[in-house]
Amino acid sequence: MAVVRELIRTEENGNISFGDYGLDTKSKLSDFDHKGDMYKVKTFKEITKLERNGVFVYESVPGTAVFDLEQTDGNMGFRVEGQGDAQITVGLEENMEYEIFIDQESTGKMKTNLGGKLSFSVELANEASTEVKIMKL
Repeated sequence: MAVVRELIRTEENGNISFGDYGLDTKSKLSDFDHKGDMYKVKTFKEITKLERNGVFVYESVPGTAVFDLEQTDGNMGFRVEGQGDAQITVGLEENMEYEIFIDQESTGKMKTNLGGKLSFSVELANEASTEVKIMKL
């Protein structure tokens, strides 16, 4: 089981990793400074949530562990692990179209709502890592 025991951390490549789906009770860490932004993470087996500067970035139900989260030019990429299938919601630009790739295979195009949220499901089995890339069109 690969989880982020410190709840959130900066990786050697400059990306962040967060989440511990093995926890039975809610844990949170606020005011994590990364590249001048302040992050807040809440995580446990039922949900994992990340905010940057008070703005929604990521949520999964049930909880997951996210590795190497990178956001550039409206795109987002990360690896996700969990104990079972997860519903993931990410915060992007509002009213924009994106293509979602799971393990390098396109799952189609989706448009964000007025709040900029995009939701999709990921099949997570045997705590194996799944790669997610979201590309702005």
